[in-house]
Amino acid sequence: MSADDVDTTDPVQDVRTPLPDDVAALADVPADKGEVHLVHLYPREMSIYGDLGNTRCLAARLRWHGYRPVVHNHHPGDTWPDRVDLVLGGGGQDSGQLRVQEDLAAQADRLRELAADGVPMLMICGMYQLFGNAFITAEGHRLPGLGILDVTTRGNATRMIGPVVLDTDLGPVVGYENHSGSTVLGEGQAPFGRVRHGQGNNGSDGTEGARTGNVIGSYLHGPILPANPGLADGLLEAAARRATGEWAPAQIDDSLARQAHGRQVRRLLG
Repeated sequence: MSADDVDTTDPVQDVRTPLPDDVAALADVPADKGEVHLVHLYPREMSIYGDLGNTRCLAARLRWHGYRPVVHNHHPGDTWPDRVDLVLGGGGQDSGQLRVQEDLAAQADRLRELAADGVPMLMICGMYQLFGNAFITAEGHRLPGLGILDVTTRGNATRMIGPVVLDTDLGPVVGYENHSGSTVLGEGQAPFGRVRHGQGNNGSDGTEGARTGNVIGSYLHGPILPANPGLADGLLEAAARRATGEWAPAQIDDSLARQAHGRQVRRLLG
């Protein structure tokens, strides 16, 4: 289904709407640079604290750059789409992670192949944990992960909540964390960023998230991408090159987003 063809009068379908018509209408360039296919994993079970906004942000920016976004919302039991250029996943409660576990296991080999092939992926909170080696709940229940990221997470009684500033390879990143899982990186696993303000993976080692190739895991909700347009376009560049062979971005007015980003950095770091 094309993101531009969604019936926003259907309240059920509207929950899945990746690109509202009013956002698409803001594009003043033709969508003539090719299709880019986005897969959002489990938007019903694993999309809290605004994580759906990441999918909407990428779809909107693709349209503004002159590409045609095609968004596939993947629910448990769905057939996997033939074409995948970028994969997104969000956070959820422990019960949500349990509900997607069987389907995620069924898709595990395909996701590992896509990751190894360089498909960009952004996994937030719960899906970040499930892309690791394992998530052990506070009650001791062990959920095996995909092993795409060499991280292991344990639930604990202390929640880590609040605004975050990171230094990353894609520049400063701002966001908001809200997680009880405490994540430890395996030896040699690169973090997504270094914490300048906030708790990060576990509140003690100064790391936040994990990155292997084009796969990024992070605890930053918010959603993270509208607040960090440089990160959003970094993911889109990899996806567009894969989909069309090149990245030909249009000029987008990100002045408000960049002002908000800069003020948040100054407010938190002084």
